[in-house]
Amino acid sequence: MRMVGNQRNQMQGGMPKLDFATLKRLFALILIPYKGRFVIVFFCIIISALSGVAGSVFLRILIDSYITPLIGATHPSFAPLIQALLAMLAIYASGVVASFTYNRLMITIAQGTLKSIRDAMFSHMQTLPIRYFDTHSHGDVMSLYTNDVDTLRQMVTQSIPNFINSIISVTAIFVAMLLTSWQLTLVVVASLAMMLSITSKVAKKSGSYFMAQQKAIGKTNGYIEEMINGQKVIKVFTYEDRAKERFDQLNEELAGDAFNAHRFANILMPIMGNISYIQYVLVAIVGGLLAIGGIGSLTLGAIASFLQLSRSINMPINQMAQQLNSVAMALAGTKRIFTLLDELSEPDEGHIRLVNVKQHEDGTLTETDEKTNIWAWMDDRSGKLTKLCGHVQLHEVDFAYNEDKLVLQDITIEAKPAQKIALVGATGAGKTTITNLINRFYDLADGKIQYDGIDINTISKDQLRRSLGVVLQDVHLFSGTVMENIRYGRLDATDEEVVEAAKLANADTFIAHLAQGYQTQLSGDGASLSQGQRQLLSIARAIVANPPVLVLDEATSSIDTHTETVVQRGMDALMQGRTVFVIAHRLSTIRNADMILVLQNGRIIEQGNHAELLNLKGQYYRLYTGAFELE
Repeated sequence: MRMVGNQRNQMQGGMPKLDFATLKRLFALILIPYKGRFVIVFFCIIISALSGVAGSVFLRILIDSYITPLIGATHPSFAPLIQALLAMLAIYASGVVASFTYNRLMITIAQGTLKSIRDAMFSHMQTLPIRYFDTHSHGDVMSLYTNDVDTLRQMVTQSIPNFINSIISVTAIFVAMLLTSWQLTLVVVASLAMMLSITSKVAKKSGSYFMAQQKAIGKTNGYIEEMINGQKVIKVFTYEDRAKERFDQLNEELAGDAFNAHRFANILMPIMGNISYIQYVLVAIVGGLLAIGGIGSLTLGAIASFLQLSRSINMPINQMAQQLNSVAMALAGTKRIFTLLDELSEPDEGHIRLVNVKQHEDGTLTETDEKTNIWAWMDDRSGKLTKLCGHVQLHEVDFAYNEDKLVLQDITIEAKPAQKIALVGATGAGKTTITNLINRFYDLADGKIQYDGIDINTISKDQLRRSLGVVLQDVHLFSGTVMENIRYGRLDATDEEVVEAAKLANADTFIAHLAQGYQTQLSGDGASLSQGQRQLLSIARAIVANPPVLVLDEATSSIDTHTETVVQRGMDALMQGRTVFVIAHRLSTIRNADMILVLQNGRIIEQGNHAELLNLKGQYYRLYTGAFELE
């Protein structure tokens, strides 16, 4: 998202603050499952940090106690010096081992944390309502799994341990410097104050831009995904130049935000490096003057040790300054991830579920674990069983996607068991919306929908949808075999049931001609198949589900007339004994419907069977005779 005008000025003028709530939440995800490993990491970081400080402090002892006495000695003994050097080597070696250990452990912690976050994101995403995906681009959602997760990985594996290491190092070095010379420590503190002042000003400029950068990445990814999916349309309508112009615009915005974020970040290290050189020279000059003047009892070893400490303190401070931008970017991405995780799940207060039952001679029902193909609604509160028949009723239903505009008004429909209800109307009349309400993809504004006399709001959503078979106009196939794609209709279906469903949908013929038949691998949403073949697989998927209620949303719109005739026979067999809602532009496919509802602007303006509507000589008559065409 590109920020302009006052928003940009506010962003530049205000100091970005770390989102401690997000940081606290993130640490909880890291510490709780990996508490033991993180304790080891913490102690290894302490050892690594202190080993560097100890080495610098030991330099004073090395020079004053082992090297200086050898100067001018007639018969110098190097054995003590060698032992001291070995001790110094052991100190640094322990730091190397500790550093290697905690870095390896942080990789394990980071990858485990990211796996948990990805699992949580995907699991929670499955619970979100359809409305969420209507209002968020797929590319932006994908950006959460890619860019934002990657910035989080960098923070966990690098920024967090570096911050802890730097804090411990700075503290230990500062104490060592005070013990060596408080006068020289004041010189270092003055230069550090200058560094921190510059760091604060740079962070003010760069931190907020990282949030804008992450949003711009999501927006750009969303556009790329749209263009990939719409390549055929782009080429048919020669939209290439306009698509490129739009991408150039988005890419320029992304580049601008990224440039502003990294511009300040990249100038930070050179500035810090030059200040550290100035500090080194000042410490050497002041230290020399103090030693000459006999102030502070500074020895050659003390000055050398302090110079090493002064250089050592700059590195962790520079690291902290460098990681400020990484932390800002990671927290921006982490906040976006937590925003997804905090999205409200699709509400479901249903307490009625589907169960297998046995029907006795007297008509009574008994729940059973056996597969009887007889289903009933079980009220978990009362224990009442109601046989699943497929009787669907809509009573004075109103619905609006936005509160200010009703899409459906006063819709009343009764679909008795085994009836075929056809919905006819122009695009935007509300046909698909009705079927979405039956599925409870959206909640009603007013009115009531009943299923076998039960308010659908009291039926568990997954149980409700389990009883409904849906064939959509826009077919989606998953990566996997043809047989697996059909079996999505009912995961426990046998191979024989899958093949039988394909035959009923008239898909068996073309499947047999595929390279591996039912074991042919599909990818890219079944791109290797024609639109008609993809639709046939979708129909077979609905058939294998064997639902009591079917929703056919332009199910045969992508099939040629010849194939449609053959498929229609299979569809007629499928619809036998089932309640069916059919949405169709081809009126020839719904002539045998028990009830045809003509919708206009969200209202039912005509209803009846084919003959009755023709006799009315109204809207349906005009549509059927070609006097008026559906749009």
